[in-house]
Amino acid sequence: MAIRFLLLASLTLSPCLSPAWGATAGDTATAKPTSEWNQWGGSSTRNNTPEATDLPTEWNVGEFDFRTGEWDPSTAKNIKWVARLGSQTYGNCVVADGKAFVGTNNSGGWLPRYPGDVDLGCLLAFDQETGEFLWQHSSEKLKTGRVHDWPLQGICCAPLVQGDRLWFVTSRGEVRCVDTEGFRDGENDGAVTDEESRIKAQAASAGAEYDMKNEADVLWVFDMMNELGVSQHNMCSCSITDCGDTLLVNTSNGLDESHINLPAPDAPSFIALDKNDGRLLWTDKSPGENILHGQWSSPTYAVIDGQPQAIFGGGDGWVYSFDPAGDGQGGAKLLWKFDANPKESTWILGGRGTRNNIIATPVVHDGLVYVAVGQDPEHGEGVGHLWCIDPTKRGDVSPELAFNSKSPNETIPHKRIQAVVPEEGDFARANPNSAALWHYSETDWNDDGEIDTYLETMHRSCGTVAIKDGVLYIADFSGIFHCIDPKTGKQNWSYDMFAAAWGSPLIVDGKVYIGDEDGDVAIFRHSADPKVAMKEDGGEMTPHFGEINMSNSVYSTPIVVDNVLFISNRTHLFAIEKKDE
Repeated sequence: MAIRFLLLASLTLSPCLSPAWGATAGDTATAKPTSEWNQWGGSSTRNNTPEATDLPTEWNVGEFDFRTGEWDPSTAKNIKWVARLGSQTYGNCVVADGKAFVGTNNSGGWLPRYPGDVDLGCLLAFDQETGEFLWQHSSEKLKTGRVHDWPLQGICCAPLVQGDRLWFVTSRGEVRCVDTEGFRDGENDGAVTDEESRIKAQAASAGAEYDMKNEADVLWVFDMMNELGVSQHNMCSCSITDCGDTLLVNTSNGLDESHINLPAPDAPSFIALDKNDGRLLWTDKSPGENILHGQWSSPTYAVIDGQPQAIFGGGDGWVYSFDPAGDGQGGAKLLWKFDANPKESTWILGGRGTRNNIIATPVVHDGLVYVAVGQDPEHGEGVGHLWCIDPTKRGDVSPELAFNSKSPNETIPHKRIQAVVPEEGDFARANPNSAALWHYSETDWNDDGEIDTYLETMHRSCGTVAIKDGVLYIADFSGIFHCIDPKTGKQNWSYDMFAAAWGSPLIVDGKVYIGDEDGDVAIFRHSADPKVAMKEDGGEMTPHFGEINMSNSVYSTPIVVDNVLFISNRTHLFAIEKKDE
């Protein structure tokens, strides 16, 4: 396969880059191996950089019967175990409490009461060591159909796990707390909903005795559609995080099937719940009528300069930061907000415009916030933006402010389709309070006088950044994998995977792993130097450790726990471990 790759004509080594220059496998993995990865990104700061040693760079997933999904391990290599998922898997795996949890649909047919042809949103639990199926949480599809609960799109988020408790967002627009043991411990821990009685009654109506051991044990439910009037677009998906006893949740409030009307403009976009009982603490509807499409970003939490911050990506293309304690009266307390789109960018149906919303999760690293903009992958390719934001400023910290010539010294309210319309007398002016430290979009890095449409352009992205040793990586939906200096925004190198990337990079053990829609996992050496990160193969530059095909599309992000690599493709979850020869 031909590979496109950009090598800068001249590269300047800065002190912050030196640990990763020339890095080889194991050079940076001196800490104790990570023993749990309990949420999306591993922690509330969302930076996918666990610790591990001697991770595999070669494996073979074996063969599969595509009619039954059965695994034939005869040709497999370095595969510890394989678990059957559904037919479409977008949820990222987390591993905690001795179990691997992943969201998918019901095509795997694990439960007798729900055969594989019954469409559900499913959260599955497997034994971390053996891959044995343990239990399933089942979310029946909403009767309103694809406007709220798209067919075959199951649970698309990752849960949060702490001890024997797990919190996640269902495809029905609910926040649920469950016991990580399910009913395998023989106990019904549900304090609010009697899930056991409901399930047994359903089974009895079909004239069947039912063994509860593979069922989820639900403690409490907060229904965002019924309680808050939320109307999610196509699906509800948010990988929640916490700060103390507070859960942070994006409600997914969005447009209806017309892609024009907003059914619930006054419904909140961001909420905080009590972790213990699901009690509503505060709400915020800042995106309001300016929601462009849907809202599927996940929140981030960090304490920055002594100030706790709950950071959300909005469906209007703005980043918002709140005090997670709220205002004490059920409302939010805004710290800062940041418009991540140029003011003259335009929203056009079907992805034909230049204005984007935020699907990626903000990442906090060394006291700075990093976030990219994007759109629904079905909208195709387009120009994107990656920002580095100083979160210590307050108020409107956007790069520019919008004005109108009738009152040139008064800012005008934000407008959904186009914030600044020159034909109406609008204009933008640099914001003296801007928190933008750098912006990565289109740059002629090799000084040839032209912008390469692919390798010198940041495109729309669903993915988050990963940062370690002064090197940042991010993949975009045009299939370009970017390596950037996180302090300056200068590009070190970029690489064309020739397939869209939905997930995010993993930095671990001196390596960088990234999957794509073609099912390939590219493995680079972790380095700002392209000659170290990649190797020459037949006159082409390729990832240093090559690419490995997973037999089906990889929409998820690889993670590592206890020196085992976990990767899910559309239909299976793989535990990958380097074995003795």
